[in-house]
Amino acid sequence: MKQFAEYIPIAIFAGVYFYTRDIFISTAVLMAGMLLQVIFEFATTKSVSKRTLFIFAMVVVLGGLTLAFRNEAFIQWKPTLVNWAFCIALLAGHYFSKQNFLQKILGEQIQLPSHVWKNLTLGWSLGFFIAGALNLIVAFYFSMDFWVSYKLIGGFAITLVYIIITMIYLLKGGYIEEPEATDSKSDPADVK
Repeated sequence: MKQFAEYIPIAIFAGVYFYTRDIFISTAVLMAGMLLQVIFEFATTKSVSKRTLFIFAMVVVLGGLTLAFRNEAFIQWKPTLVNWAFCIALLAGHYFSKQNFLQKILGEQIQLPSHVWKNLTLGWSLGFFIAGALNLIVAFYFSMDFWVSYKLIGGFAITLVYIIITMIYLLKGGYIEEPEATDSKSDPADVK
């Protein structure tokens, strides 16, 4: 549910943009939407994740610069800077800390050997780097309409692809098991 809620401000941003064709109005709406997301998260969980606060801060700073200077390049850099910050955080945790950040975040849900956490960290770091680079290409070599569409669909699609790749890696390595299919047919021995 929380992951879905994270896309609501982006969807509203895109909807407002395609209705008004005004990136500045859309940016102001995105800033307001992110504020509402922070308030909603706090109201429902009594806390706000560091990730949400970081993204909110980036939207406020870069959105504010976009509005103050009437220059859309600031808000177009936001996805790149967020993705690259996540890449750097994962790599810094891997190389300079005794803690694996992915393991810290997901370790209660899934138990994996340390070398698998290392591989996942490096893989997701690469993914965040690529996502940031793709955003720059789309932002500065394509139209604003295309960039807004990419922002709406591309981020979700890239995340989905990373999740699928991660699941395939974990399944092929035998680190998680495929769920067994339930047989809807009744056992012939149960028939009277």
